[in-house]
Amino acid sequence: MTMAEPATGITRGRLLWSAGAAAAGALAIGSRRGDGASLAAPTGDDADILGFFLTLEQVQEDLYRRAVESGRIDGELRELATAVAAQERAHVRLLVAHLDDRTPPRPRTDFGEAVASPKAFLRTAIALEEAAIAGYVGQAGNLGRDQMRSIARLVSVEARQVAWLRDLAGLSPAPRAADPARKPGAVLDELRAKGWLA
Repeated sequence: MTMAEPATGITRGRLLWSAGAAAAGALAIGSRRGDGASLAAPTGDDADILGFFLTLEQVQEDLYRRAVESGRIDGELRELATAVAAQERAHVRLLVAHLDDRTPPRPRTDFGEAVASPKAFLRTAIALEEAAIAGYVGQAGNLGRDQMRSIARLVSVEARQVAWLRDLAGLSPAPRAADPARKPGAVLDELRAKGWLA
């Protein structure tokens, strides 16, 4: 799949960079609801938050790896899945290094029909990336300053990943001025309800 550059002079690269910058900016502002209240307890334990992020990254890594192994995707979609699988593996390694002996067990995932066709994979990947970004935006502001610096680098990559996916699906790569923030329980419940997380 290839896409012509828009006539407006905005290149795909510039659009993907902008999506990443916007996500990182959302983290810098902090995780707040519309009324200014924090979405998570201000005394949140960094290890719990990082453990939540690790779970998200491991679930994403499993989806992309299974999509590539399925042999049912090709072209730019396979290129994306291969690149993103490697990025998610790197994110997992970074988070495990930060957690050290507090690393939670790896979650069990089940993507079944989600990798049965290119269309199903694309739909699943977009939904999963959007949920992960909402989890990052909702919790990263509750990390200590040093941890926040590391995590901001990850979320900008997550934003570029979903922008690329949305572009391939013919959707706006950046549909909102700011991404919504969600609590960990809401994100994990969604993944369980969709059958992706055991």
